[in-house]
Amino acid sequence: MNLADTDSGPTPRTEADGQRAWIAFVKVLLVLPGALEAQLLRDSDLTLLGYMILARLADTPEEALRMSQIATMANGSLPRTSQAVARLEDRGWVRRTVISGRGQGRRFTIASLTEAGRAQLARATPEHTALVRRLVIDPAGGQFSELGSIAQRIVEALGLPPSDPLHT
Repeated sequence: MNLADTDSGPTPRTEADGQRAWIAFVKVLLVLPGALEAQLLRDSDLTLLGYMILARLADTPEEALRMSQIATMANGSLPRTSQAVARLEDRGWVRRTVISGRGQGRRFTIASLTEAGRAQLARATPEHTALVRRLVIDPAGGQFSELGSIAQRIVEALGLPPSDPLHT
């Protein structure tokens, strides 16, 4: 696989640089989620997905979202999302409510953050934020905003909705 091809053709140096960059990027993709999740599980009994669900709920005005919105945020299926929310609900950190639509008979489920969930998120956030800072923000240095812009372009290239994670 030649990752450095351009219209003018690769040079040996650009090809090697491209390969090194790609391998480093893949290492990040493979190792970073596990490192973040290990810390959350050890310190807060939360998976990375569980933490992101609590954080997303906390960042909405009503501290509630439809399950389909959570699935979109997590880029997961409704069954996978439902299992993750069920684990949070079992701990008392989230409450699910089935809402019947008016007129058309449509039903949907809302997940809401509980007081206990808000408290758990508050306990988990300092250690998690410190790890994110140590593993991602500090190594990126002054290029962290650029990293975010690049990540957003990759998200869009993957066909995922471009969004502000706090206001979707």
